[in-house]
Amino acid sequence: MTTKGWRKELVILRVEIKVSGDVKEPYAVIFTGNVTEEIRQAAASLETRETVITANDRERIIVLSPEEVCMVRVEASETVVYSGRNRYCSKKRLYELKELLGKGFMQISKSTVVNLRELDSVEPSFNGMMVLHLKNGCKDYISRKYLPEFKKYLGL
Repeated sequence: MTTKGWRKELVILRVEIKVSGDVKEPYAVIFTGNVTEEIRQAAASLETRETVITANDRERIIVLSPEEVCMVRVEASETVVYSGRNRYCSKKRLYELKELLGKGFMQISKSTVVNLRELDSVEPSFNGMMVLHLKNGCKDYISRKYLPEFKKYLGL
């Protein structure tokens, strides 16, 4: 048995690794007095698998990592994935892609999810909305419904 302390944001988890010939696949059990955000994050990091996003480019299927995705937007009832200067179509719905993309992506309108690492600038627009500009040249409006969360992300 090996015990090692793991520290993340002032939370110390005691980790025990037990080796048993009876176990075919590794699994983890977390014992806790209450479920905190740190416990949820620890569990999520244990469950994380390599995520890939597939999209279509005519007859080819393109495989992208989440880091390669700049923006996902619904355009004329079609889900479009932007990667750099390229534009691909996806058969998945926006909410499915948002879930797959995970942390680092934020919904900014009913029809758009953006990669926050690709953010270039933001400027005010009409009716209290804002325009978001991405490093690849794409831009979209942040609707009023999603603006408070976005401002919180920016620290405004």
